[in-house]
Amino acid sequence: MTIKVLNEQQILTEVMQVLMTHLEPSKVLRFWAACSKSESDYLKLKEQLFATETVASLYEKVEAFENSSSNQP
Repeated sequence: MTIKVLNEQQILTEVMQVLMTHLEPSKVLRFWAACSKSESDYLKLKEQLFATETVASLYEKVEAFENSSSNQP
């Protein structure tokens, strides 16, 4: 199995494309500003969100999501 790991800039670019597709530009900019001002600690939040997860469990969740009929075009 091959896994493609994106760098931070590639991920941010993809996220911005998704947001711009689904929201008005002004809303995207307001969202981005709110995220930039946040004083929350991303690393602490990440540890809380994924404390019980493993690479295998996350892979299974991603695979299930991608295979669900509600997400097919």
